[in-house]
Formats: sequence, C-alpha cells, structure tokens
Amino acid sequence: MNKNYMISLIAVIVLFLIAYVGTEQGAGMQMVFGIIVPYLAVILFVVGFARRVMGWARSAVPFRITTTCGQQYSLPWFKQAKIDNPSSTFSVIIRMFLEIVCFRSLFRNTRMRLNGGTRLTYQLEIFLWVGALAFHYAFFTVVVRHLRFFLEPVPFFVTLLEQVDGFMRVEVLYDVIQAGLPGVYMSGLVLLAAALYLFLRRVFIPQVRYISLAADFFPLFLIIGIALSGIFMRYVAKVDITAIKELTMGLVTFRPTIPEGVGGLFFAHMFLVSVLLAYFPFSKLMHLGGVFLSPTRNMTGNTRQVRHVNPWNHPVKVHTYEEYEDDFREKMVEAGLPVVKMPEEQA
Repeated sequence: MNKNYMISLIAVIVLFLIAYVGTEQGAGMQMVFGIIVPYLAVILFVVGFARRVMGWARSAVPFRITTTCGQQYSLPWFKQAKIDNPSSTFSVIIRMFLEIVCFRSLFRNTRMRLNGGTRLTYQLEIFLWVGALAFHYAFFTVVVRHLRFFLEPVPFFVTLLEQVDGFMRVEVLYDVIQAGLPGVYMSGLVLLAAALYLFLRRVFIPQVRYISLAADFFPLFLIIGIALSGIFMRYVAKVDITAIKELTMGLVTFRPTIPEGVGGLFFAHMFLVSVLLAYFPFSKLMHLGGVFLSPTRNMTGNTRQVRHVNPWNHPVKVHTYEEYEDDFREKMVEAGLPVVKMPEEQA
C-alpha cells in the first residue's frame, strides 16, 4: 500500500499549523507570514519558472520528434490527418489550442483491462478527462477571481467572471442569502471536488497508486488545504475583507503593512498559497509552461517533405559499398555472393 500520501498530508497540516499558531494569539509573526514569506515565494516562482522555461527553450531539437496518431502528409491519394499529424504551422496552432484548452490527448486516453482473466479490452477514461478539465478551469477561475484583492479598480472581466461564477446567488438561494450567507461561488466547490477526485484516484486505482510518489500528493494536498481554508473563511468564519484587501494591496504596491483584523486563518491560507508558488517551478506543475515548449507537440510532422540533417554530425571518413566491393569482389564471386560489377567489368 502506498503510504506516500500520509507523508504529504502530514507535511501540509504541519505547514498550516505553523502559520496559524505563529500568527494567532499574539505570537507576533504576522510580518513573517504576511510580508516576508509571500515576497520570497513570488521571487522563487518567477525566477524558477523563468529558468525552467529558458532551459527548455535553449535545448536543441534538430529532428522532428512529433508524437502523432494519424497519417502524415505523403502522396496525394493518402488522406492526411492534418491535426494529429500537422504539416503546417497553422495545423500545429490548431493542435496546440485543442490540447491546451480541451485536453484533447487526455480525452482520447484509454485504460487497459482484462475481462474474464483472458480478454483484453480498452476503455475511455472519460472521468479522468472530466476531472482534469474541471480542476484546471476551476483553478483558473479562482485565480482570476482573486485578482479583485490585488487590483484597484477591479477590472470588468473579474467582475463579469464573479457574476458568472456566482450564478447560484439567484432564485434558489435568494432567501438564504438574504439571511446573511454570502453568494456561493461554484469554482471553489468544483476545485475542491476535482482535487479530491484526483487524490482518490491515486489511492484506489492500483496501477496509479503504484507509480504515485509523495511529490504527486503534496501539491494536491496543498490545493485541497487552500480550497478548504478559503471556503471556510467565506462561508463559516468571519474575516475582515477590508483589512485583507489593505494587506494585499500593500504587497502589490510595495508598501507592505499589517492591518488590524487579519486573523491567523487568513495567514495560514496565504502561507499555503506561498508554499505552492515556491514549490511550483520545481515540481510536475511546470507542465503549465512545458506544454508550450514540448517538441512532441509544437513541431510539424514533415519528415517526408523535408530532409532533416543533424547539425552536430562531424565529417567522417566512410568506407562505401563500392569501395568494399572493390576490395573483396573476387572473394565474393568465389563465395557465390552477388556483386554489382563482375571482375571482368571491373577490368
């Protein structure tokens, strides 16, 4: 049984308690978790992200190593798979767009299974695709929606996204909201549910559990902790939104301050976000930037149209077949081996 998730879970709980205890009950570490740690996390994120991307960008790729699952452009009477095996820049753009926006390759992912112990079958993993899509879009929505804490005035697209995300505030929940409950944002709940699904999938599917490491569980637990603490602050605990916005605006304007009224729960929530930011460039989460630089995705499959020669090839003295046959023609004839030129032709 894979115990790696327990290590990651304990680590996230300890991180949360460190920040909560350090900023609650007059512990006096608000400046550390409210100013110093967020600045360090952002610096690590930006520098680490840039270094990883620059390293990938400098990597030479002399050959076309596009991953394909369709017919390459060939003779006119063969139908080409223009998206699966693109031969033009426009087709590559379409392929990358569908991959980034719709997770096209994950949608076509299959799971192998033995039925009856002997019959091998393949099934679409549609739930993995739905869970991954929900997770990434909910995460994106939450990040964009939180821009209201860092921008003044709040951009119109953030306000519009909040209205779309909070559509449940109308009709059914109107009476409840009037009683004091804030509007329900679907993105936070979907993010939590999707993260829990991805975690449970790694625990209960034997093949996935076998290859799962602590590094796979740690960011999931960080995101679950961030989502849970955020949901708790919005719907259960009473937090001072004005003080929080003053704190965040002070960070982005480089005039940091710790206002009164910001509780330990928010500092713990912010600390988990900071840990996720700092951890991001050194983890598998870097597929956010790597997907754009993956040579298996962003290259055209035109090896039948263009000859690609390795630029690192050094001039090498080769022994051609003609020279080989000149050296051993008579012996080849005696041995009954076919030759291009007979000995008399050579004379």
